[in-house]
Amino acid sequence: MGSYQLIREKKDARLRWDPQQLQLGDIIVEGEGKNLSPRIEVITSDATSNLEKSPTSPLSTLPKSIGDHGGPHSHRSKTGGGSGRLLSLDIFRGITVALMIFVEYAGGIYPAINHSPWDGITLADFVMPFFLFIVGVSLALGYKNMPCRLTATGKAIHRALKLLILGLFLQGGYFHGIKNLTYGVDVERIRWMGILQRIAISFLLAAMCEIWLKGDNKVNSGQSLLKRYHQQWAMAIMVTALYLSLFYGLYVSDWEYQMPMDISSSEAKIFTVKCGLRGDSGPACNAVGMIDRKILGIQHLYARAIYGRSKECSVNSPNYGPLPLDAPSWCQAPFDPEGLLSSLMAIVTCFIGLHYGHIIVHFKDHKVRIQQWLVPSSCLVLLGVTCDCLGMHANKVLYSFSYMCITAGSAGFLFIVVYMMVDVWGYRHWTTILKWMGTNALLIYILVSCNILPVLLQGFYWRRPENNILTMIGVGPKK
Repeated sequence: MGSYQLIREKKDARLRWDPQQLQLGDIIVEGEGKNLSPRIEVITSDATSNLEKSPTSPLSTLPKSIGDHGGPHSHRSKTGGGSGRLLSLDIFRGITVALMIFVEYAGGIYPAINHSPWDGITLADFVMPFFLFIVGVSLALGYKNMPCRLTATGKAIHRALKLLILGLFLQGGYFHGIKNLTYGVDVERIRWMGILQRIAISFLLAAMCEIWLKGDNKVNSGQSLLKRYHQQWAMAIMVTALYLSLFYGLYVSDWEYQMPMDISSSEAKIFTVKCGLRGDSGPACNAVGMIDRKILGIQHLYARAIYGRSKECSVNSPNYGPLPLDAPSWCQAPFDPEGLLSSLMAIVTCFIGLHYGHIIVHFKDHKVRIQQWLVPSSCLVLLGVTCDCLGMHANKVLYSFSYMCITAGSAGFLFIVVYMMVDVWGYRHWTTILKWMGTNALLIYILVSCNILPVLLQGFYWRRPENNILTMIGVGPKK
């Protein structure tokens, strides 16, 4: 065993340590006062490897393990014991990745689990909120001890920019089709928003609030927890109020688009969409689409709108198909499911995840944590269902308030179940694959959802582009 080292803080009994200086076999002693016995931990290889991981990266919200990494600050729970590392964070992320893969490939076969064409929630519609939720949980744990706020701010901005640029690269138009083998970016039509861009925006705002907007009062109850982070809750309420006021207050006028979007086409047809109203939640005249058309430009939106699978726009609904004879004029118009206004409610989902992470940071007992999680989860689902019944329909594309409440509350319930099974009851023998998927989520997402795998399969060929790997195994286009 290596050398032994005692680390104590005489004045305020707070442990101060440098993870890079810890070695295998080092002993950490943490005491809370003269009359209390100290807690002793021996640093093992697993603990040192965990301490080396950085939990604050936005990329780690997808690919890396973000959670309570244990170490000298992690108290053993009165009810659970264990190492202090919350494996449930990785497992939750792994379940979300597995769900993403399942709906990506099975959604076309079973339309009931594919994304809802408009109003309503399907299994696929839980993937994005679950990722945003775990981003918030991870941020609370990653920023619980910050040596310098300015340094943490700079790193958060840098990481958000990297994720934003990666999203532009992957979803901006580099892959245009399997059969024609055309690669490249038309700057006039590049898609500005996307899944990774939304995660980057949500991460950045939540990280700034976690770094700068929190009190220093002691937390010993749910009320004191809300008081410590009341500024963050005020920010979440402001973002929600901004979304609702813009969504229901903006006047949506008539608008036009042309098909095909290529301006050089001599056969382009102009379509006019009649609106002239406020507060509409339909596909044609909502404020979410209007803001994206005005700010981003209609040519920079997602070309294959989800409402193209609706009954009004497809004879094969709920799948894509030919237009009905009486199809409305808006059926072929672009619409971005990760637009600007809808991203505001996505940010609120991240704030809710922050609250669940704060519970992990300030409460060490399993029973108390679960009780503190059950209350907001139940309230969110009940509020979301109530709003949906009253006419504020749950809608993933618009990221409506009811959709945010239902999906965030559901994420809370799933997290509670995973936490109880893995970190409380210790059922970990089935978690190996899910943990790997959770720690490599970004790589899996790129391969599954960003067309990188088709690019790799078709990008290498012999003499002619048609002589690629797919052609060799009989999958490629016929010559």
